[in-house]
Amino acid sequence: MLDKELVCEALSALLGKHGSIKHGINPNMSLLDYHHRFFLAHHYSDVEEEFFIDVEEFFDHRFDYDFTNMTTSPKCMRGDEPYQRPLGWYRMAVKVLDKYPDKNWLGPSGWRSESAPGEWPVSFHGTSKDGAKGIISFHYEAGERKLYGRGIYSTPVLSIASDFSTVFKSKKNEKSYRVVMQNRINPKDREKCNRNEYWLVRVPEKTSKEEEKRIVERSIRPYGILIKEVE
Repeated sequence: MLDKELVCEALSALLGKHGSIKHGINPNMSLLDYHHRFFLAHHYSDVEEEFFIDVEEFFDHRFDYDFTNMTTSPKCMRGDEPYQRPLGWYRMAVKVLDKYPDKNWLGPSGWRSESAPGEWPVSFHGTSKDGAKGIISFHYEAGERKLYGRGIYSTPVLSIASDFSTVFKSKKNEKSYRVVMQNRINPKDREKCNRNEYWLVRVPEKTSKEEEKRIVERSIRPYGILIKEVE
């Protein structure tokens, strides 16, 4: 389990300029509200806001996993797609059990190499190099076809997400870290582009905030926060 201050710094890095998070109690925001805010941060005010979360309530440390010293792993499948285990990273498990009405999207816990019926594939999401403003509005140009689309981009390739990840320097220990979200993505709502390296959950123009929230909750769900020390 990581230090609570470092955990809050990592979550703050995901919000970018839109806010900072400290350990504490905020009775007015649910866990899903925070998930939604991570993905839709560009809709909110440019004025930085301060939020408080109960770290013990936000995370489920029973399912944390330390991949820091792992360099190899057997091949894995999740949702009938290859799953790149996050070797070299530490994964903090977000508390998501029983937070959604459907149950099979996450699959059973514990080590396994094969997919379980009904579970969703794994994708990774790093905020853009310009911060949280690019999470939805950012567009990838995928080869000659120039596939553009407004929506939530993620990737099954961790190294790509890492390239777009936020790097922050901890005030706690003066070390620098990258932080990436690990998600499950609904295959029914996912579009593949650029040789399957980028996955898109489409969010049409002029979609209301309420509908965007519904799209997020049914389509892409963060269940882990990955953190990695960098030089």
